[in-house]
Amino acid sequence: MTKIAIILGSTRPGRNGEAVAKWVLDIAKQRSDAEYELVDLADFKLPHLDEAIPPSMGQYTHAHTKAWAAKIASFDGFVFVTPEYNHSTSGALKNAIDYLYAEWNNKAAGFVSYGSVGGARAVEHLRLIMGELQVADVRAQVALSLATDFVNYSQFAPAPYHTDILGTVLDQVVAWSEALSSLR
Repeated sequence: MTKIAIILGSTRPGRNGEAVAKWVLDIAKQRSDAEYELVDLADFKLPHLDEAIPPSMGQYTHAHTKAWAAKIASFDGFVFVTPEYNHSTSGALKNAIDYLYAEWNNKAAGFVSYGSVGGARAVEHLRLIMGELQVADVRAQVALSLATDFVNYSQFAPAPYHTDILGTVLDQVVAWSEALSSLR
């Protein structure tokens, strides 16, 4: 069965992303088209990229890199849950992505973002990064506003229509993940 990671892209204390990622997982688990797993970057404790050889060579030396590589390699597709920090994604997510290369290739990705303008600029950066990693990013995106989908900018309370959009994101990620399986 197709395996999709829901990657929580913030490691910040008190992060809003944890509630968002759990919401994505709760909705995804109601589906029968794939296996879904929450992957929290905070659990991997990756330092700033510390591998001497470029990731494209696949010659990892550190245990934390090998563990991260094994986890990402086990999936067929991804849903990135990302905040928008300074018109981009989080440094922690960018660092985690940069650790690997082949483990990302020929897979699909979707995005659930949050921020002052729904995290749209963070996703635009991630789309460019995914292209370099040979990841097919899907068109649909959930963009959550800190002003309207969070109470006091901290308690997650998404508008109901986001559930339908998330369903479309998941439909597209699963379909593209399956379509790319022959390339993996």
